[in-house]
Amino acid sequence: MTPAPAAELGGLLAELEWRGILHEATPGLAARLATGKPISGYIGFDPSADSLHVGHLVPIFGLLRLQRFGGRPVAVVGGGTGMIGDPSGRSAERNLLDVETLDANLAAIRIQLERFLDFTPGTGAVMVNNLDWLGELRLIDFLRDTGKHFTIPYMLAKDSVQVRLERGLSFTEFSYMLLQAYDYAHLQRTMGVELQMGGADQWGNITAGLELIRRTSDSADDVEPAHALAYKLLLSPSGTKFGKSEVGESVWLDPSRTSPYAFYQYWVNTDDRDAGTYLRWFTELSRDEIEGLEAEMARAPEGRAAQRALALDITVRTHGMEAAASAIADSEAKFSAASIDDPAVLSSLFASAGGFTFDPATLGAGAAVVLAEAGVFGSRGEARRMIASGGVTLNGARVTDPAFVPEAIAGEWLDVRIGKRRREIGRRRG
Repeated sequence: MTPAPAAELGGLLAELEWRGILHEATPGLAARLATGKPISGYIGFDPSADSLHVGHLVPIFGLLRLQRFGGRPVAVVGGGTGMIGDPSGRSAERNLLDVETLDANLAAIRIQLERFLDFTPGTGAVMVNNLDWLGELRLIDFLRDTGKHFTIPYMLAKDSVQVRLERGLSFTEFSYMLLQAYDYAHLQRTMGVELQMGGADQWGNITAGLELIRRTSDSADDVEPAHALAYKLLLSPSGTKFGKSEVGESVWLDPSRTSPYAFYQYWVNTDDRDAGTYLRWFTELSRDEIEGLEAEMARAPEGRAAQRALALDITVRTHGMEAAASAIADSEAKFSAASIDDPAVLSSLFASAGGFTFDPATLGAGAAVVLAEAGVFGSRGEARRMIASGGVTLNGARVTDPAFVPEAIAGEWLDVRIGKRRREIGRRRG
């Protein structure tokens, strides 16, 4: 895919508008960006796991686009606030993490962000941990210098607090808003950060930071010392929950949690109604390229051109070209109608997409026993019925006799097709 060209800061909001991402921005932001003067902007990331997931791609691409338009991204990983927990969008308080776990998570997240952002020292993106300043904060100083600027009614009016009041909200979580406001004020004071970005559900916390900066800044009355920008919450037109696999699991950026094959498949399986949205949000393809793909999808939806372009672009960016090429090859093999007799292809597909293992001692008992014992079917009876009805192809040959004795490919592999859509690769145990 053609990389997006560098652009001027003044065009950032228009870019977000046509991509359908922009939810809200403070009134003075457009004028500030139009000056062309360099600006640093930050987004916070929750470090509660040792990997980000595809739900984090919205803030990641927020930083990526800021950098492409000439701004400096600041990724704030909440080592301090991660010990507290943000009530926004949650129905229960999150678990608190110890310092050692947080340190390991931060290191892993940094590696993943480097896939998307240029961290060249001096001019590139910066990643900071808010535990570095929150961990040294004295309670009396915090109450005197920050807490006095916020009334209880002001805090209670925020949506992130309102939605949790009836179900219970601890004082620990209630204080999160003030800590995030302190983060912004600290970054503005020490690093010159003038912009905070985040999801629409973060708007209350973000504007609390603006309020604190206004009250503590020595800027002239007619100069806005800081700004805010919120992205829309991603709501899928198809009604499916974004970021979850078919079985309800998170789709992670870490290949040890979600394989590049499964990652690629997640995007290839995007509903037609969502493909255009995802191309706008999660690629840097141009407007003409995206609209061209949408037109091709409308003309020939069975080709899934938009989904394939989306899956390739985001998989290359997340895992690299080699992993993406392997995922594509394995995907084509798995869903091909042709049999697979190449051990190297079977091995690659098994590693990427998983499969079953079989005991070679059961081969002599026949196909139904082998497949039932391996868990391909729930029982021997189910296996016998499916085989007898002609619904099973084994190593390229349709099998109708449940007692048929299969011969493993290269002494190790079984290529099993069940119906038209399901393919299972079996590997010999031992």
